[in-house]
Amino acid sequence: MTLFNMADLRAALPRHARLLGLDPGAKTIGLALSDVTLLLASPYPALKRDKLTKNAAEIVSIARKEGVGGLVVGLPLSMDGTMGPAAQSASDWALALTEATGLPGALWDERLSSAAVNRMMIQEADLTRKKRAGAVDSAAAAYILQAALDASR
Repeated sequence: MTLFNMADLRAALPRHARLLGLDPGAKTIGLALSDVTLLLASPYPALKRDKLTKNAAEIVSIARKEGVGGLVVGLPLSMDGTMGPAAQSASDWALALTEATGLPGALWDERLSSAAVNRMMIQEADLTRKKRAGAVDSAAAAYILQAALDASR
């Protein structure tokens, strides 16, 4: 599989297929699922980061269960918009994941997504650091996926 830009990925999806948003971290992979109209992203339970083959199998299982037709992977660009080591690693991982799952994918700029989600959880939900830790990965994936959905309409 190859990586598409978001508009091309969206256009290539079968009717009523969902998108799965991924925020790959060192320990966990935050997940989010779109609705079938590709208007709304919702957090989905995160996966423990493991070997690519294991994570790919888990993602294929979710894709089958939820009717997912494509992946949107967060791309941690540097603040000036350049590809640093983290962005290159995420890009390589996304390409390997699309090949392992057979699902098309797109990369989406995730700069400051975790910071925005943490700020929201502190200000609006008044969650402690411990309670935020379990929810921030999937909430960040939903934030990334929602931005991609909004921009590609």
